[in-house]
Amino acid sequence: MSFLFRKQNTNCIEFFLGLWKYVAFIAKKDLINYNDSSRFITIIKRGLSMKSVDEPRLREIVGEQNIKSDPSDLYVYGSDASVHHAMPWVIVKPDTTLQVQKIMEYANQESIPVTPRGGGSGMCGQTVPSQGGIILDMKGMNRILEINMPDVYCRVEPGVVDDDLNLALKKYGVFYPPTPASSRIATIGGEIANNASGVRSVKYGATRDAVLGMKVVMPDGSLVSLGARTRVEASGYQLHKLMVGSEGTLGVVVEATLSFVPIPEFRCMGIANFDSLQDAGEAVGSIMSSGAIPSMLELVDSIAIKAVNKTMNLGLKEVAAALIFEADGMVKEAVDYEINKMKLICERHHGKDIHSSYDPKERAKIFMGRKKLFPALSKYDDNLSSTSLADDMAVPYSKMAEMAGKIHEVAKKNDIIMTAYGHCGSGCMHTKILMDTRREDQWQSARKAITEIYEYVRSVNGTTSAEHGIGLSKAAAFKAEKADSLKLLQIIKKAMDPNNIMNPGKLIQAPDNWVTATDLRYSVNS
Repeated sequence: MSFLFRKQNTNCIEFFLGLWKYVAFIAKKDLINYNDSSRFITIIKRGLSMKSVDEPRLREIVGEQNIKSDPSDLYVYGSDASVHHAMPWVIVKPDTTLQVQKIMEYANQESIPVTPRGGGSGMCGQTVPSQGGIILDMKGMNRILEINMPDVYCRVEPGVVDDDLNLALKKYGVFYPPTPASSRIATIGGEIANNASGVRSVKYGATRDAVLGMKVVMPDGSLVSLGARTRVEASGYQLHKLMVGSEGTLGVVVEATLSFVPIPEFRCMGIANFDSLQDAGEAVGSIMSSGAIPSMLELVDSIAIKAVNKTMNLGLKEVAAALIFEADGMVKEAVDYEINKMKLICERHHGKDIHSSYDPKERAKIFMGRKKLFPALSKYDDNLSSTSLADDMAVPYSKMAEMAGKIHEVAKKNDIIMTAYGHCGSGCMHTKILMDTRREDQWQSARKAITEIYEYVRSVNGTTSAEHGIGLSKAAAFKAEKADSLKLLQIIKKAMDPNNIMNPGKLIQAPDNWVTATDLRYSVNS
């Protein structure tokens, strides 16, 4: 049971002691002020709404050590890397498929919400339990089940960390390409849930391109096998692809069959500086339309450069923008050809200080600023926080320059700071909103800015999310983009999860106002 209901027959005194424990814990975390009556009442109501969970039954399934319901644990599991926070009722940590089946069967019978969770590095609130219920912590299912070199696939459990998988594959001279920047903590299950990708998606594709098949526990506890272990498959509906990007709203992935590729013999990385963000953006479009095959093509703007210089003292030239480009392959002459082609295009777009290197140390130096950019942005201004909101839209290559400029224009108009950077070779433009999170007016400005950004994205035939998913933060923009298919999405959800227990309140069900969708992780002054 949740910490409010330690015993199956809780009397009134025990109940209110539990409720007070909950309120006191929240207050201790500076999430409420007792003088703020409306906020205090909201917290009381939330505590009262928490349903009884049969902890003894769950302990029988997963063992005493794999159940957590202490307020401090629930608080930690109530957030990810997004701005959102909501308390679950209990945390359950299975380590076998059978345990997942039994948990889901119980939750379905009792109509208890279940939110699958991996490393918790998501940026849009996908694993924030907005309607309470069970957090299903999948990190314990972290076994690499098979590496099959003759048939070029591996089978893994969802809790396998991306870097750990690539470390195991490296022994065989191969790698799993869709690695995101958070690969040290991101799990394969989480990457599947959000169709994650990373810096090399421009050449090797996203998670969906590497998933051959999977096993999924459905909301009623049944186990299904989807896809195949072959490179191609045309045997009916591609249901394994439907699960990719479903954000835990349709079922629980308990095993994945993934393809891998050979580690290139040669990698060369280059950088070009630009005095104009417009020129850098246009260079991206020219590179991608030229027939060049970069294995990486990243853009960083002046705000990003200043942030990494301040944080890491890299000594990068503080120009309007920089492009980082890479080519890889098994033949050096082919890599040289691609690198030189990209250099020439950068020159034609007024790039300067252009250089490249095959040396691993020099490559690491070139890429260091981009790799550490996300945490570095928090240090851009000590009075501002970096928030993940409109953070990974995708637009056509021909609109990359305009998109970058639009971000800065909208930020200035709304009195906030927004940076433009990302995997521009795959059409993905990242941004973070830097603002004073203590000020309520800054949150309203951020909301206006996000609305304007996504209106622009839709106007140029872009898409709401390139790799981070929708969750809570981007629901309004997602629903506006997919307006003509929302009914179909609702039918799919109802058919696969009739009791609506799988991560409810996300994607098509998420509120349009992300500011009030949950508590914010920040203390905001009215």
